[in-house]
Amino acid sequence: MTRVLLAPDKFKGTLTAEQVAAHVAAGLRSVLPGIEVLVVPVADGGDGTLAAAVSAGFTQVELTATGPTGEPVQAAYGIRGTEAVVELAEVSGLAQLPDGQLAALTATSRGTGELIAGALDAGARRVVVGIGGSACTDGGAGLLEALGARVLTAAGEPVSPGGAGLADAASLDLSGLHPALTEADIVVACDVDNPLTGPQGAAAVYGPQKGASPQDVSSLDAALAHFADVVAEATGQDRRDEPGAGAAGGVGFGLVSLAGARMQPGAELVFELTGLADAMADVDLVVTGEGSLDEQTLNGKAPAAVAALARQLGVRVVAVAGRVLLSAAQAEAAGITTSYALLDVASSAEEAMTTPGPLLEQIGAQIAVDHLGGTA
Repeated sequence: MTRVLLAPDKFKGTLTAEQVAAHVAAGLRSVLPGIEVLVVPVADGGDGTLAAAVSAGFTQVELTATGPTGEPVQAAYGIRGTEAVVELAEVSGLAQLPDGQLAALTATSRGTGELIAGALDAGARRVVVGIGGSACTDGGAGLLEALGARVLTAAGEPVSPGGAGLADAASLDLSGLHPALTEADIVVACDVDNPLTGPQGAAAVYGPQKGASPQDVSSLDAALAHFADVVAEATGQDRRDEPGAGAAGGVGFGLVSLAGARMQPGAELVFELTGLADAMADVDLVVTGEGSLDEQTLNGKAPAAVAALARQLGVRVVAVAGRVLLSAAQAEAAGITTSYALLDVASSAEEAMTTPGPLLEQIGAQIAVDHLGGTA
């Protein structure tokens, strides 16, 4: 029997990874009714990581947490045994900003720390933290406060939320840190190598997309550098220049410096959580994809990582996407045999955005003909 593994990422703004897979599967079955279809949604550590974990058997635990501007938001983490998955975008991400109003100077990562604390309280001793999509540039200070640390001014008061407040940091009180952190394995899904500060740092590179003006970027960079000084004095270690310290507005720095975390490529982590390698055993074809197959795909994004894993296992890979901006040679070099774009079968860009499902079914049928011996 023909076996196909569907391992797509989400099509951002239109379909979840599971929805993409469902439409492709319907198209495959329209040509090959007896085909066996396995579905393992993937992600790269950013938005969609929690959904991929839940699809793989993690239980979703809902709770109210602090949003990036301090308002309560409904969020969740995933847990399976003593392993948990926390997605920063779920609670401290740009999508959680009220009315989309950016808050570059004051947005906080506190809610992400609340999710981690909730997972630790529930018995998790390995916590995978996906940190893509952050709305904040607070060096992870808010997250750490939710885990029991205190970032204090010279007057002994807590600093104000957000990166701007770090300029007033004078000391750290770590006596109240969550006790489970001493035995927990905190793993950060991270695909960038930015340091905390400087021209390639959190504020300079990512601040503008969070609403920071040039003056804000300068202020945030100085505040992060000052916070790093305070952390170094308290811990005896300066981690500001480590690759990934600047990820998610410095959340990488905070987790590595004070929560004992370690970094690992995001897609690789998600594949471990979902058992992707095992699912690839004895399949005839792998179908992966994402909204836009482009140069960024080649830099640690999930479809390229799926293709790399499949190549190791000797399995053919095709990709589906809203649009394909890679040349055939680039895709082939990444291990992708053929790429199919919604824009190539849609009557208009609007159709590709508003009704992508039927188009994916059409592409699924074409994949069955082109690669699995089906007849139109």
